[in-house]
Amino acid sequence: MDSVKAEADYAAFEERVRRTVYVDNLSPQVNESILKSAFDQFGNICKVEFIANYAEESNMPRCALVEMDSPELAKELVQAMSNQPFMIFGMPRPVRVCAAEMEMFEDRPQKPGTKITCQWLEPQNPDFTIANKFKELTGRHAAEASFLHQYQLEEEENLAKQQAETLEANYKKYELIEKVLKDGTAKRLGHRYGINEFNA
Repeated sequence: MDSVKAEADYAAFEERVRRTVYVDNLSPQVNESILKSAFDQFGNICKVEFIANYAEESNMPRCALVEMDSPELAKELVQAMSNQPFMIFGMPRPVRVCAAEMEMFEDRPQKPGTKITCQWLEPQNPDFTIANKFKELTGRHAAEASFLHQYQLEEEENLAKQQAETLEANYKKYELIEKVLKDGTAKRLGHRYGINEFNA
């Protein structure tokens, strides 16, 4: 019975993977509600799961798994995102979307019939040197990711500031236009320079 249940659980997990997409290059400001609102146009979203970034001290997620209603909707979403850039929440860069893979899920079940073994490496073991190199690469990647993360945060803050300044400037222009229309200034100027459009 245990083996039958394990196979059924794994089959259900495989189906879940097929209807899930992987979203990368997210802004730290993006949360679950923003992501659902952005992708809701492609179909019903069952679940959003952010993937923690353990390579950085802040552990801030930069990617997520978005589970759709069906594998067909997931495929349509990936295809739509591949054809044109997709921006979320005023980000200065588009997000990337691809089909999810089993290794992306922290709660993935063990495949029936497989065994997981662990081995402690001694310094004289040839694989020990390889493991050390992987450790050094991981540290280097963490430092580069942290620097890039800080740069992107500053870039997004500058973009948000520019957008706010532009909106404020446009609002002041509209206020000025509305004022000169209401107090008759535009009509008087139009009459003086022979512009009849201001008479409306």
